[in-house]
Amino acid sequence: MQVEKKQSYTTSLILVGFLYFIFGFITWLNGTLIPFLKAVCQLNNFQSYFVTFAFFISYFVMALPSSAILRKTGFKKGMSLGLLIMAVGAVMFIPAAMQRNYYFFLAGLFTEGLGLAILQTAVNPYVTILGPAESAASRISMMGIANKAAGMILPAYMAGILLKGIDGINEQVKAVTDVAAKEQLLNELAQRIINPYVVLTIVLVVLALLIRVSPLPDVNDEEENPDTDTSTHPSIWHHTYLLLGALAIFFYVGVEVIAGDSIISYGTSMNIPIDDAKWFTSFTLGCMVAGYVAGIILTPRFISQETFLRICAVLGIMLTIGVLTTTGKTSVYFLASLGFAHAIMWPAIWPMSLKGLGKFTKTGSALLIMGIAGGAILPLLYGWHVDISGNRAAYWMMIPCYLFILFFAIWGYKMGHKKANK
Repeated sequence: MQVEKKQSYTTSLILVGFLYFIFGFITWLNGTLIPFLKAVCQLNNFQSYFVTFAFFISYFVMALPSSAILRKTGFKKGMSLGLLIMAVGAVMFIPAAMQRNYYFFLAGLFTEGLGLAILQTAVNPYVTILGPAESAASRISMMGIANKAAGMILPAYMAGILLKGIDGINEQVKAVTDVAAKEQLLNELAQRIINPYVVLTIVLVVLALLIRVSPLPDVNDEEENPDTDTSTHPSIWHHTYLLLGALAIFFYVGVEVIAGDSIISYGTSMNIPIDDAKWFTSFTLGCMVAGYVAGIILTPRFISQETFLRICAVLGIMLTIGVLTTTGKTSVYFLASLGFAHAIMWPAIWPMSLKGLGKFTKTGSALLIMGIAGGAILPLLYGWHVDISGNRAAYWMMIPCYLFILFFAIWGYKMGHKKANK
């Protein structure tokens, strides 16, 4: 019986890990899409960061509906539904490329985000619930490795397709005076995205069907936190630490997306060729994988997830100062190194925010998913600052974000626990 339970646990982790791999690829592809669509649709910096806005704001829109959907469908059917919605978003890229319409691209990104919101609302608490709460950060770190491995490998491959020779094409577009010739160049560039997104659509549909017939077990609300008595507080709003955790997620996702999705553009702004700069996102994710490995090894055996989160928040502040006070590739390396500081943040904030919610776990998960909207709003503010003050100076806005995460790691995660558990 114990062997069967262990096999079910392992199988579930493997299946969920594959889901993390898929949405890691889609999420981290934005770093490639920003310079690609900036060229294809002739955008300024502020406009180009609507790529991240359209993608991540969908989490805010869909988070609470996702909770309601999961209460009706359960985790497994919800995951399958999320993948099918993502497939719809992916296929929308085909007419968007044919018409070279930025709004259609944004609609596709928004739809992909809607599907991912359902998927993440199901998957993240699922991983938290699968084992002891004190080792949740370690399990989520394992999932994070799958997520970031996809982000390291596949977007770099996509960048090789979408961004190949784009510096030369940009120069040609600037030099060409004939409108028809200019449109022809940009239309040919836009066509590059069609075949990859046809393949992506097929993969998402097949994966949705596989998840639907898989042995992945569902988890009932009563199983999520059976040791917690929520009868004294029938409302989720009494759990102050959850609300602060959602804000911590907001700031964490914001700085992670800024660091990961802006690094290619940051490199090219310092005259680093695009063929070199296209690898910078992979460097960032490589640092994140190193951080996840550290999390798996250290938590909770040698260090608590709370302490590790404090260390990483301080490290984020120090590395950002390094970005602001250096130039050239040194500054880029400081920016990429932020990946290590970011790695433990999601795995630690998530269980710290959900602990003790009991029957409110799905709704609490949805509120945390709403915090992902930080990836929509903060990068857009960054893009606005870039147009005003330049790429490097705009990174100052990340420091207050790390300060709030540090506050949550020291005090915020404790607020409301005593009242909630009386």
